Order: sequence, then structure tokens, then C-alpha cells
Amino acid sequence: MRIIAGALRRQHLKAPPGHFIRPSTDRVREALFGLVTHRVTLSRASVLDLFAGTGALGLEAISRGASRAVFVEANPLVLATTRRNARRLRVEEQCAFLRQDALTYLRRGETAQYNVVFADPPYTLEAMASLPELALPLVAPGGRFVLEHDRRITFASHPDLDCTRTYGRTIVSIFMPAAS
Repeated sequence: MRIIAGALRRQHLKAPPGHFIRPSTDRVREALFGLVTHRVTLSRASVLDLFAGTGALGLEAISRGASRAVFVEANPLVLATTRRNARRLRVEEQCAFLRQDALTYLRRGETAQYNVVFADPPYTLEAMASLPELALPLVAPGGRFVLEHDRRITFASHPDLDCTRTYGRTIVSIFMPAAS
């Protein structure tokens, strides 16, 4: 697994030992960022990486110009790996690391706004269908919520759905909050 593009391109990311995570493949991340950068300017953007895992999505965003990334991950071993990846890439000062369940974080009424909110939860997450409603309040005007999921759920009728693309087993759904 590596950073695809930007200032940190070709830098490798480490994953924690075991099978705690299912990182996005390089192919999916490349396609996902193609969709995102077509819609949002990452230069100086603030991003939130929920269910952070290795931190690949937030670190890729920093590589492409984001000024700050907040990583939310419940597993302390996995979050330590995310922090080590940021330190190794020398971007730790642009990062915040929160050891917390992503759903708890979303439900606590956070008022921070992000240009892009990424979520790559376990595909078996029972609350998957509620993630757009929970995450969209954190998306700044003109920003996007990007959700990776599988075919068991569809957001085709969601009023804030911007687009959906399928990459093998992975589906990327991008949401844009309704204008206030």
C-alpha cells in the first residue's frame, strides 16, 4: 500500500499486524481521489478520516495539498500505526489522532467543519445506512462526504447523493450536503 499522488507519492504505508483492517486498494483510492478532486479543491483543505485504519485516505489527502487531517480510529494498535505512518511521512504536525469509535464521534455533536469527510467502515457495520445523516453536518459548504461500502446497501434514493461508482466489491458513494 502506498500514497498514489502528490508530494508524498510512492511512499509506502505500513499496516498493523493481523487482520484488524481492510485498507482501500490503490486502484480504489486512485479512483476515489479522482472523483473527489473533480469536486473539491484539496489545496489547504481540512479532512476527517473516520474508521481511519492505516490513515491512507487522510494521508493521501495531505499528499495532494490538504493542510490538516483528523484521524478517528477506535483500535489503539491501529491508531498507533496511523500515527507512525504520519510520522514516517513527516506530516504528523498536520494531523490529529483521536482514539474513539467513529459512530460515537459523529453522534457527540461535533461542530467542526471539514472540506472532505472520508469513511471506510467495516462493510458489516450495522449503522452503515445512517452514516450520511451523521457525517453530513460536519461537511463544510461545497465539501463532500465520501463513503466506501459494498453492494448490501444502496444510497440511490438519498437526497444528498452526488454520485456512486463501483470498483469490484467496493462502492464509493459521494454525498454533498444540501444548501442551507
